[in-house]
Amino acid sequence: MEIGLKKQRKSSMLTVALIFKEIAHRKINFVLGVLAVAMAVTLLVGFVITEKTSSRETARIMLNMGFNLRIIPKDTDMNKFLIDGFSDQTMPQEYLDILAGGQKGFSYNHLLATLHRKISWQGFDVILTGLATEVCPPGKERPPMSYEIEPGTVYIGYELATRLKLKKGDTIEIGEQSFTIAGCLSESGSADDIRIQSNIRDAQEITGLKGRINEIQAVDCLCFAPTDDPLTILREEIVSRLPEAKVFQAKKIAEVRKQQRIFVQKYFDIIVPFVIIICAAWVGILAMMNVRERRQEIGVMRALGYGSGKISLLFLGKAVVIGLLGAALGFVLGTVLAMTFGPYIFKLTAGNIKPVYGLLGWFMVAAPLFSAVCSLVPTMTAVTQDPVVTLREE
Repeated sequence: MEIGLKKQRKSSMLTVALIFKEIAHRKINFVLGVLAVAMAVTLLVGFVITEKTSSRETARIMLNMGFNLRIIPKDTDMNKFLIDGFSDQTMPQEYLDILAGGQKGFSYNHLLATLHRKISWQGFDVILTGLATEVCPPGKERPPMSYEIEPGTVYIGYELATRLKLKKGDTIEIGEQSFTIAGCLSESGSADDIRIQSNIRDAQEITGLKGRINEIQAVDCLCFAPTDDPLTILREEIVSRLPEAKVFQAKKIAEVRKQQRIFVQKYFDIIVPFVIIICAAWVGILAMMNVRERRQEIGVMRALGYGSGKISLLFLGKAVVIGLLGAALGFVLGTVLAMTFGPYIFKLTAGNIKPVYGLLGWFMVAAPLFSAVCSLVPTMTAVTQDPVVTLREE
């Protein structure tokens, strides 16, 4: 028994020695194989590290398009609403808490209560807009899309600031209250140019509508929902909680956001198999070239009594070493490249780019298997060659 184990151990050591002699004898072929696996692992590691960041970045960019859900009082005159851009009716501010509270699983997020009113100010008809603090339903906490306005401060629209020569830090009066200008809005070419934005409590005080709002803006979370009519789902969820509310969607914004996020997802789904196929072909071709170059040597080995198992171990063992080195090198390169260039590409979500060390163990198993499978056909070709025919040809 002990003698058998010693023979088996000696045979294994000889096989390992043959593998490394083969590597040393075919250095260029070996290096090219390692580079092929390393390239595949590098790209896959880079994709995995940046995929979630890319999705977040896309979501953040799409959110800059603005809110795409508007919740207004049920008895709003829609003709007047579409002309003015806001409802002439109001509803309790507590509606915001109703939508934001309760159980998880809602299909909306980023809830912002607002109060809009036309007022006369400094000889101009302006839109006064009060903004509440943005809130998120349970389990959907995200960075806010809107900025919070401190009480006693306002933001002035571009046209008003230009015509009245107002600037940041100036003090103005609206009604009987004094406000400090926190900033002047950039030119938008829309009603925002004649808008004054304030904290919602200040707007309620100015208009005498304490505790009232006339709109809740939100963003839907149904980009990947398997339905062609997400608005029906949203209306059921919202109206069931707020029977006195009406819901409609800015469909162009919602559709663009959905299509962009689906595009990013499909991009990764297409690129990853493409990379794997190219690298598999590369490794397989190198292995086939190695076999063809060594036809005479394989014939001699077969003539000297080396069986198919040992010859297979020689080629597959080399493939496993290629996979191990390629995995280690690819993981390091992929991580370094993602960490170096990722923040320049994904500027809004750069903080989410972090090494995924769990990938190293996964690739140290997967890459050798990948390399061995790619070398399987050339190996089978090698072990099935008739040594007599091979040596006669040579």
